[in-house]
Amino acid sequence: MNQRIGTYIIQKLAGESYKAYVPPPLPPEPHLDLAALYPYLEKATLALAELNSIHKFIPNPSLFIYMYVRKEALLSSQIEGTQSSFSDLMLFEHHQNTEVSQDDVEEVSNYVKAINYGLQRLKEGFPLSLRLIREIHGVLLSGGRGSGKLPGEFRRSQNWIGGTRPGNALFVPAPVTHLNQCLADFEKFLHSESLPVLIKAGLAHIQFETIHPFLDGNGRLGRLLITLLLCLGGMLDEPILYLSLYLKQNRHIYYEFLQEVRTHGNWETWLEFFLEGVYKSGKQAITTTSQINNLFDQDLAKIAKLGRARFSCEQALEYMKRLPQVTVPLLASELGMTAPTARSALNYMAEIGVIEEISGKKRDKVYVYRKYLDILEDGAEPLG
Repeated sequence: MNQRIGTYIIQKLAGESYKAYVPPPLPPEPHLDLAALYPYLEKATLALAELNSIHKFIPNPSLFIYMYVRKEALLSSQIEGTQSSFSDLMLFEHHQNTEVSQDDVEEVSNYVKAINYGLQRLKEGFPLSLRLIREIHGVLLSGGRGSGKLPGEFRRSQNWIGGTRPGNALFVPAPVTHLNQCLADFEKFLHSESLPVLIKAGLAHIQFETIHPFLDGNGRLGRLLITLLLCLGGMLDEPILYLSLYLKQNRHIYYEFLQEVRTHGNWETWLEFFLEGVYKSGKQAITTTSQINNLFDQDLAKIAKLGRARFSCEQALEYMKRLPQVTVPLLASELGMTAPTARSALNYMAEIGVIEEISGKKRDKVYVYRKYLDILEDGAEPLG
């Protein structure tokens, strides 16, 4: 008998039988073949070390953290089907109108709040525990579609994945009667230090998805858990890795491996895939950092040639790093400029090719920092 495979519990609902899956506790038994995983682990660890090092030497690290958290939030939410784009999220956060459902954008914005909340609690010395996971979940589902799905509370009824009921579902997680034990075992594993941090994060993610302890938000919180474990374990100083892009691009394989762990206990195959994703995501983040730095340098060099106008243009550019789409009234209000000064700065920047005007109107013009937004949105287009 394979000890890595959980137990199916026969349950009944409205007279129909179904099988709910109770996973064995972590770490897997028999033990993982760490020797086979080591080449993947080494590559991923080196990529994270390089990323962690490079972000400390960039001119504005707080801006990069600000943007990376939002990109991870956007991508993780897109895996769940939201249609929000990067510009939608930033417009929403600056109280501007968006082109998509407010519920979609609010879900992404709540993810940003949730990850920041979790990291702040860890920095304060609070342990990564079931209590903290519930608190983070409460923030994640604090508004939008999930607000009626018991934010901050573990489920008190059976849930399922796929299908219209447990009887025809693709997967049914542990029944409520077994949930407390599954979660107690999970918390014990979170506190253990017997495995490398990256291996622990990969195991914890799948186990959390399998337990599926909440009525909603399990996928997003399970991916958020990876970031928390990497920061807590000292692999990252800040949340500057967006693994959800890799998972989004390979989501069909991701779901297959997730199911293979449940049906065959094949943890090593999942971990190879996971570690490869960390490696690729780390390298991609390093490239993105370099592209954005180069763009800022080039654009500031163009602005430096503008004479006296450069001062207001530099202020405008700094603001557009956080909100790449603006209007004259918004910029004037945010920066305490007169409307003519804001209009002049934006028009100068458009003339030298730093930004572009996209409305085509004589009044109520909209200016976009397009080259910057293109870098940020690479891979972050909503799924069709």
